[in-house]
Amino acid sequence: MRFISLFACTLLLLSFPSFGQTAEKEKTDAKLTQKLQALTKDFQGDVGIYVRHLKTGKTVALNADTLFPTASMIKVPIMVAMFDKIEKGEINPKTILRYRDSLYYAGEDIVGNFKDSSTVALGKIQMLSITTSDNTASLWLQHLAGTGTAINAWLEKNGFQHTKMNSRTPGRRPNWVKYGWGQTTPREMATLVTMIREGRAVSPSASERMYRNLGRIYVDDVALSQIPPYVHTASKQGAVNQSRSEVVLVNAPHGDYVFCIITKNQKDESWEYNNAGYALIRAVSKTLWNHFEPKSDWQPAQGMEKY
Repeated sequence: MRFISLFACTLLLLSFPSFGQTAEKEKTDAKLTQKLQALTKDFQGDVGIYVRHLKTGKTVALNADTLFPTASMIKVPIMVAMFDKIEKGEINPKTILRYRDSLYYAGEDIVGNFKDSSTVALGKIQMLSITTSDNTASLWLQHLAGTGTAINAWLEKNGFQHTKMNSRTPGRRPNWVKYGWGQTTPREMATLVTMIREGRAVSPSASERMYRNLGRIYVDDVALSQIPPYVHTASKQGAVNQSRSEVVLVNAPHGDYVFCIITKNQKDESWEYNNAGYALIRAVSKTLWNHFEPKSDWQPAQGMEKY
């Protein structure tokens, strides 16, 4: 019996390889690597990129294990921890919440404009956190999920050694000063979205609900603008003064692919459409689409940027 138990445990461990083991087995896409290196070589700042074609397993990893700010991409781990709490029966997914002015976070948020004592469904708060990147909603969810402490515990338990919540999390003020709300690597953020896509984050049903949230993004003028609007994508973006980021999983005709690109120490801190970070993300997204779907003749409609 002891032998059987040990054997079963060994099989279980082998079925869930660490990121390090996964990285060793990856097949580098040399041609695509050269294309992306050419795009990033003159960028004034630091860039990290991770790309994986889920069908072939081929990858590109440029500073893919370097720490970068998450900015609003941290809302993906917040969502996962929230669904973990729901799955454990600690909160009802149909809960009706009551907004209080004390939750207000300055900005252009929808939730932050609620009147004190307004009621709203938990599911709508979660949707706004991802879809419109509502900061007030996300901070509310961070608290409901058990704070950054619980979020970081889930991440560590599931093999994400570098992705952390920093803001409003005990013991992480030095990291908050350096990276802001959260920190991650391009490889880990892409891996987390892939876990959701494959039904391995929390549970198959929770993953499906989360994937639907990630597929309804309001901010679609950066990486998503270089992918046909009739192709399904799941994504989340982030931006602070010296950093721009985006993680995207594309349900492409010839096989899904995922990529995450993050910058830091950008010289260009503008908030214009053609910010250097935004421009680089668009260029990378366009290159990936054309690389994985070479027979596609789709191009963004001329003048789309004005919208």
